[in-house]
Amino acid sequence: MLTHPQFDPVAIHLGPVGIHWYGLMYLVGFVLFLLLGRMRIRNGNPPGWHVAEMDDLLFYGVLGVILGGRLGYVFFYKFDFYLQHPLSIFKLWEGGMAFHGGFLGVLVAMYLFGRKTGRSFLQVTDFIAPLVPLGLAAGRLGNFINGELWGRVTDATMPWAMVFPQAHDGLPRHPSQLYQFALEGMLLFAILWWFSSKPRKTGQISALFLLGYGVFRFVAEFAREPDDFLGLLYMNFSMGQWLSLPMIVIGGLMWLVCSRGSARGN
Repeated sequence: MLTHPQFDPVAIHLGPVGIHWYGLMYLVGFVLFLLLGRMRIRNGNPPGWHVAEMDDLLFYGVLGVILGGRLGYVFFYKFDFYLQHPLSIFKLWEGGMAFHGGFLGVLVAMYLFGRKTGRSFLQVTDFIAPLVPLGLAAGRLGNFINGELWGRVTDATMPWAMVFPQAHDGLPRHPSQLYQFALEGMLLFAILWWFSSKPRKTGQISALFLLGYGVFRFVAEFAREPDDFLGLLYMNFSMGQWLSLPMIVIGGLMWLVCSRGSARGN
């Protein structure tokens, strides 16, 4: 049985200012998004995009992630608390971001970017889908470093069972952050990067992202400890699982519809 190594949550100390690991992981995710996007454009995949557009695309994406992620956490997870303490919504330094909220925020941002550049919504989402998973992987690594969002209790004989001192119970748990790092991050990236390397029907890459993330997140949630202020919900599914189910359904329907179109550059 392992014990979480208890990393210093501050990655870089600059006198009175400290750069936290989680903030650094967000920066890593945004930089990877920018570099991978430029790589796709320079490879001519998809055609019609220009490297200069990546700066604007990143700006829209960052706004979508931060605003959507925060508001998603407020509405999906702790609405009653923030209803009573509305000014706390702005206290981002206290933590509290939700992937599904950030995802919706990015969708709105990409719609606005598409209108600005004269592209369809699916053309934009097909382009960015393979750029996202490594950023998700960086975020889950940040969760692990912080020793937060740990997994459910498991058998102590499991070789990688881990005690998280922050849980204050000394029980062996799944390192579910690393499961999500591997599934939603690395594996999803490999699938999408390979699939998007050739011309696909418009919407197929976006549909595959929805399906892949939804399924991987749903599975990983069985090993992740549900939020203590929510617990397990209907049918013993967590909030993360209930929010992932629409992604799976919509992704599957999108795949069926988009597969009927003609193949083209994404």
